Amino acid sequence: MNPVAEQIQAEMVSNVWKIMVAVGDQVGPGDTVVILESMKMEIPVVCEGGGVITEIAVHEGEVIQEGDLIAVIDSTGSAR
Repeated sequence: MNPVAEQIQAEMVSNVWKIMVAVGDQVGPGDTVVILESMKMEIPVVCEGGGVITEIAVHEGEVIQEGDLIAVIDSTGSAR
């Protein structure tokens, strides 16, 4: 694992409702990566830093558990 990579992990059991990014996309702090659904509420998952999406570890409609990997962001990626 790249030491400057940000791992985004699930904070609760939920369904992956919508994936908002793709591998190779440039993201910034606060950008929404995925939207989860739990108890009929939509929960946006945002990145803390910026960089390039290097991995999407989930699929829309998938049930994920607390601690599951959602995505990886390489923070050495430059802004466009």
